[in-house]
Amino acid sequence: MVNPEDLVRLRQARDRINREYAEPLDIAALARTALMSSGHFQRSFRAAFGETPYSYLMTRRIERAKALLRRGDLSVTEVCMAVGCTSLGSFSARFTELVGETPSAYRARSHEDSAVIPSCIARTFTRPKRAKRP
Repeated sequence: MVNPEDLVRLRQARDRINREYAEPLDIAALARTALMSSGHFQRSFRAAFGETPYSYLMTRRIERAKALLRRGDLSVTEVCMAVGCTSLGSFSARFTELVGETPSAYRARSHEDSAVIPSCIARTFTRPKRAKRP
């Protein structure tokens, strides 16, 4: 159970991830935002939000990458760098893990059906979800 004071600071760190997802963020910097030690921050973040800070950051990055890939005007490498990833291989592996297809295949697929869906609704259905492991 996370105490209310910690929860407020954890939300500030989560908000920072949401705002600065394309910047180089590390656990130490995020922990400082929450005024916690790195270990306590990671444990508390997971307890409060159900995933690690790194997993949350990568989910935000992949979510943004999906939007950029749907536009179709950037290459996969350009999208990778635009969302703050520095390794194309790691980006592609995480994208494939969360989305179920490679970034190139996602970009090549038609997204016209989703163009008429309001973005607030589309976000709910297109948010990457980590597959449950048996």
